[in-house]
Amino acid sequence: MLLLLLGIIVLHVAVLVLLFVSTIVSQWMVGNGHATDLWQNCSTFSMGSVQHCFSSSANEWLQSVQATMILSIIFSVLSLFLFFCQLFTLTKGGRFYITGVFQILAGLCVMSAASIYTVRHPEWHFNSDNSYGFAYILAWVAFPLALLSGVIYVILRKRE
Repeated sequence: MLLLLLGIIVLHVAVLVLLFVSTIVSQWMVGNGHATDLWQNCSTFSMGSVQHCFSSSANEWLQSVQATMILSIIFSVLSLFLFFCQLFTLTKGGRFYITGVFQILAGLCVMSAASIYTVRHPEWHFNSDNSYGFAYILAWVAFPLALLSGVIYVILRKRE
């Protein structure tokens, strides 16, 4: 049982790390010395070492991506906190429903954010020089892992 709990906690922490990295790092879209994330656009000049960053645009769709990524982090942190609280207060045989629901919400938020970013980012549709960055891919990897973690929490029963 202890090994199962350790595995669940490691999975949850891995999801949290993926969510934090994908939200913070400036690599959602890359190409030609240019990197874009949810917060800023950075350009590297021909010298290679000089980098200028500007704030991202204030588009409504970009703000919704920012908000849903932050919500996914909040839901996942709250889920981990609730898991530890329920671990010590839940009666024998009880299920971790609340923890699972918050983790599933975190997965749905990150899926919504990545989907909106994919559909609404105009440069990807017209400019072939741009490609997906690793932070964008990490967001998509975090989605199924968060859902899996949430389903495991819902199925999990507390034993003595």
